[in-house]
Amino acid sequence: METPPTSISRRKLLSIYLNDHLAGATGGVELAARAARANLGRTPGISARVRALCEEIRADRRSLRNIMAVLGTRTAHYKILAAWLGEKAGRFKPNAGVFRRSPLSALIEIEALYLGVQGKASCWRTLLAAAEQEPDLDAQRLRTLLERAQQQLAELQDLHHEIAAQVCGARGHRPS
Repeated sequence: METPPTSISRRKLLSIYLNDHLAGATGGVELAARAARANLGRTPGISARVRALCEEIRADRRSLRNIMAVLGTRTAHYKILAAWLGEKAGRFKPNAGVFRRSPLSALIEIEALYLGVQGKASCWRTLLAAAEQEPDLDAQRLRTLLERAQQQLAELQDLHHEIAAQVCGARGHRPS
């Protein structure tokens, strides 16, 4: 087995990487849940789609935790707490409204979720590549998770277009 360029073992690096993504997933679940709650009743079609995405993002976080368990990766609880607190702190950023939710909030939330899902897809790709040397990683499961992330990205692009049209009157480029 080839050793990485540092004295840190491959499994240790993978553990750090997975914990960083678990922290990101924690923030993503919180953001998705907030976006789903905030959209309730405003635009029923969008709200239902965001709720469905929220459930998938929760399931993906559980999948990541399962992968970590299979690999024997200990959870860095301080990273999870920091991500949770960071998401809560992000709520205090005014988007043209201090006491009321701004219409821009929905657009910013969808954009942040898109970035998070891109990161998640990158994680699944990295783990898929690592599966060649890590027999405990299930390559087929990782391919399924990657496909779901790609579907989520397409859904988020479509939601972004719809919300941008509502908020800014942007009717231009439709995602392909």
